Amino acid sequence: MLPELSTLLPLIAILIAVGAFAGVIAGLLGVGGGIVLVPAFFYVFTALGYDGPQIMQVCLATSLATIIFTSIRSVMAHHKKGAVDWDVLKTWAPGIVVGAVIGVLVAAQLRSVALQAIFGVLGMVIGLYMAFGRPDWRIRDEMPKGPVRAALSSVIGFLSVLMGIGGGSFGVPVMTLYGVPIHRAVATASGFGLTIALPSVIGFLLVPIDAASRPPLTVGAVNLPAFIVVIGVTMLTTGYGVRLAHAMNPKPLKRVFAIFLILVAANMLRKALGW
Repeated sequence: MLPELSTLLPLIAILIAVGAFAGVIAGLLGVGGGIVLVPAFFYVFTALGYDGPQIMQVCLATSLATIIFTSIRSVMAHHKKGAVDWDVLKTWAPGIVVGAVIGVLVAAQLRSVALQAIFGVLGMVIGLYMAFGRPDWRIRDEMPKGPVRAALSSVIGFLSVLMGIGGGSFGVPVMTLYGVPIHRAVATASGFGLTIALPSVIGFLLVPIDAASRPPLTVGAVNLPAFIVVIGVTMLTTGYGVRLAHAMNPKPLKRVFAIFLILVAANMLRKALGW
């Protein structure tokens, strides 16, 4: 029991700092905390000696578990302001769930190195869009329906699970490209997180993880200490991030974070390629 406790204490201390940073960034810039949590979990767990072939599954699953709660809190707060487009959320949810379930099935079969490479490539794409994307870019002026909606919603769910993030990083750009105002897109995409995270976490709880990839108190692929600590801290610090967003112009900070994300994603890709 003592060796496990000695491993747990530094893990908790580091995760308090990680959760605080993720909460502030989420509130300040409107990006999901998962984009910060997954690489942070990876570096923390590997630094503590858990570097098996399934460590990325633990990072993805634990991040998605936190998103269940942050998504509920976020979408209800946006709902109180009348900003959530419930028609979009309801009609896109089935495809997102299907994509999320497929994402779990695929992620469970991949080695950590492959998931690192996927996170690295997609993280760089998201970072570049944050840095250089323009709010006036448009494909059409109305949200797609039928097969296009089914395909896009499934892709959002699938890619989000492979990165361990909520739907905002992919959902917001898709909605703005189809003419949804940015504030409404952010509010609606906050609900995507729950439809992605809930089915995927249920799936990840059933995934067996090898001992070399399993930090103490990991159930399925979800690490409970990381989940509990991060949830507790982010619930406190997200509010500070929101207040900062209203007190200053977040646009230049968003570009700085985009550069940070590109560097983190590039480093993840470098590790995956063994450079």
